[in-house]
Amino acid sequence: MALSLFGSRGNGVFDPFEFGSVWDPFSAPESGLSRKLAGDAHAGANTRIDWRETPEAHIFKADLPGLRKEEVKIQVVEGKSLEISGERKREELQKGDTWHRVERAQGSFLRRFRLPEGANVDEVKAQVQDGVLTVTVTVPKLQKPKPQ
Repeated sequence: MALSLFGSRGNGVFDPFEFGSVWDPFSAPESGLSRKLAGDAHAGANTRIDWRETPEAHIFKADLPGLRKEEVKIQVVEGKSLEISGERKREELQKGDTWHRVERAQGSFLRRFRLPEGANVDEVKAQVQDGVLTVTVTVPKLQKPKPQ
């Protein structure tokens, strides 16, 4: 029996690239909001976010060109995860305009990241500059025991 490395298609082989084959602990139960977000998957897929860790903080950088800070929401959920969400609105159609191509993503996006234990969620800092959102979550420095 030959095993396929790609696509489970009933053969019982785990495919890490197959959509829906990985359990997402942050996925919400099916609701109107989750259906709306699923319908706007293109907007979410185009929201690129980098996450790096330094000794002092976790730093998230998101490309959000064309969005104002009022259109982006940043919140800490239950002290455990960072949530970045927003909406890219469709341009108003003007009478007499002829659209030849629409390629820019539109719709809602939502990204969640599990924060490390001990993250200082009371001092989350955010700023937007040149279409890049930077969110900084500080982590307390570990005290090294003094030698006796």
